[in-house]
Amino acid sequence: MLKKAAFIDLTDSFEKIPVKIFPDLNEGSKFVAQQIADLIREKQKKKEKCVLGLATGSTPRSLYAELVRMHKKEKLSFKHVITFNLDEYYPIDNNALQSYNRFMRTHLFNHVDINPKNIHIPNGEISKEDIKVHCLDYEKKIQQAGGIDLQILGIGNNGHIGFNEPGSSIHSKTRLITLENSTRIANSYEFANISQVPRLAITMGISTILKSKKIILMGWGQAKAPVIKKAVEDDDTEFVPASLLQGHDDITFVVDEAAAAELTRNKSPWLTGDCDWTPKMVKRAVVNMALKLKKPVLSLMNSDYNEYGLSDLLVEKGDAYQINLEVFYMLRDTITGWPAGKPNSVIPGHPERSEPYPKRVIIFSPHPDDDIISMGGTFHRLHDQGNDVHVGYQTSGNIAVTDEFVTRFLDFAVGFEEIAGIDTSKSGKILTDAKKFLSRKKSNQVDTKTIRDIKGLIRRCEARATCRYVGIKDENIHFLNLPFYETGTIEKKPMSEKDVKITIDLLQQIKPQQVYCAGDFADPHGTHIVCFHAVLEALKRIKAAGDPWIDDCWLWLYKGAWQEWNIEEIEMAVPMSPDQVLQKRFGIFIHQSQKDMVPFQGSDSREFWQRAEERNAATASLYADLGLTHYAAMEAFVRWNY
Repeated sequence: MLKKAAFIDLTDSFEKIPVKIFPDLNEGSKFVAQQIADLIREKQKKKEKCVLGLATGSTPRSLYAELVRMHKKEKLSFKHVITFNLDEYYPIDNNALQSYNRFMRTHLFNHVDINPKNIHIPNGEISKEDIKVHCLDYEKKIQQAGGIDLQILGIGNNGHIGFNEPGSSIHSKTRLITLENSTRIANSYEFANISQVPRLAITMGISTILKSKKIILMGWGQAKAPVIKKAVEDDDTEFVPASLLQGHDDITFVVDEAAAAELTRNKSPWLTGDCDWTPKMVKRAVVNMALKLKKPVLSLMNSDYNEYGLSDLLVEKGDAYQINLEVFYMLRDTITGWPAGKPNSVIPGHPERSEPYPKRVIIFSPHPDDDIISMGGTFHRLHDQGNDVHVGYQTSGNIAVTDEFVTRFLDFAVGFEEIAGIDTSKSGKILTDAKKFLSRKKSNQVDTKTIRDIKGLIRRCEARATCRYVGIKDENIHFLNLPFYETGTIEKKPMSEKDVKITIDLLQQIKPQQVYCAGDFADPHGTHIVCFHAVLEALKRIKAAGDPWIDDCWLWLYKGAWQEWNIEEIEMAVPMSPDQVLQKRFGIFIHQSQKDMVPFQGSDSREFWQRAEERNAATASLYADLGLTHYAAMEAFVRWNY
């Protein structure tokens, strides 16, 4: 009698490093925190020191927040923990806002019971002639501590670990290195502008990292997906330093779903075993095949399916012609010039409902210009087609106004008062005090409340002007000023009950049938994702309370200035003519404080109008490449079920 063959799971068969995928960074961070806590407690039982290698940057923030919570709520003690940080900018003051010394104190060390003598971080203040001795001493201290038990890593978009840039030797040790320009640009969100980002850094070497007994690398967000795939699935190479971790005996990558998107198990799951051919999966497979082969969907043949690894789809669905038609219609049905639904029409497959019409609509804009940058064409259409459109500006956006623009704005205000014959003694004093503060302001100094208020006012004026340009009534413009944002620095507070309550109040006031919200979580400041969670939590609570209007409310997500939806994900694409592209551009230009050199604008040096136009044109070109009508531009949306 023949035995039944054992089932072999080939899901991760392309991966050379074990990868654990979590729904979001919070869940992933909790898993890593538990690994650290278990190790600390295990060492404590043996009366041994626990030696941790720690990372900095945006990636481990939620990890450190969870460790602090475990210390305060679960009595996790750090008394017998020794830490070694990966890196530090050079030169930099240890108390500078961007210093990794300060980062570690702010996010972890000041909140737990670790002995300060057990904390080791490369010193960005040391003289250059002493750096070699400092680095040798750092290596010696790691050895004297017994080596690193668990090393926590992040990963750069170019594959760097620590500050080991592409080309770093697998034999490298702690040293002073020159930062690649791409790394400096990627980290520029922490500084006022790229010129202030240090060109050098002190970092542990790859050899030092690989000597750790256990390594966990964390990666969050769609921006990290391509390099995660390279590090995990491609051959190891010094040009992708993270790929060198393939040679370690105990290494795990912990990522969220967005960061895992390019892994073969997610991008092309049909190559890793049996596949559930849902309509979405069929669309993804055929669209990606058509784009790779540079063929319109309706031109794909059976031989293309077989050569691309989609023979199973042919077996299940039949001839390529029928599959092509199915996917073509799915793509066609996403395109609409009526984003709130076309009245008095029944259009099968239309992304939006025809009724009710007109709709009450609210566009949530994380910053005071995201509405016009991300969906300016759709914004115009929604209003021009008779819908009751509201805009909720979620934050003041005050940190993205230059100090120079403040003095220009104040000069105008005082000059206007003088022309009008108004007493300028009060405003003149504000101007004098502001100029004095700004002239003496240090790189690590937070703006005064007055300066922040002025910067917020500048952005509110621009937002109002944009709404009037579109045609929105003043009473439909809402400035929420969510508290989480108001720190005066890039680093924000976590979302609070106040943020959710403010959002609920606005939703209950409007009772919309359509909500637009930013789904661009690649925003380097983290503002977009907090704003998204505030809206999502508000909608969920209203739904749980049983308010009847919520059952007829649809949530649509747009991407922002940094990314666009993958074309197979798009559920509504709103086309734009050349005139509408220009109309949107002029709306973006209203935000004068955001033109030219904007502080903290992230890794993309282009102005926002350029990013938006190139992104919208690229989306339209992809539709054309797949055999659909070629429009000048398209804005894309995905519906979110809450």
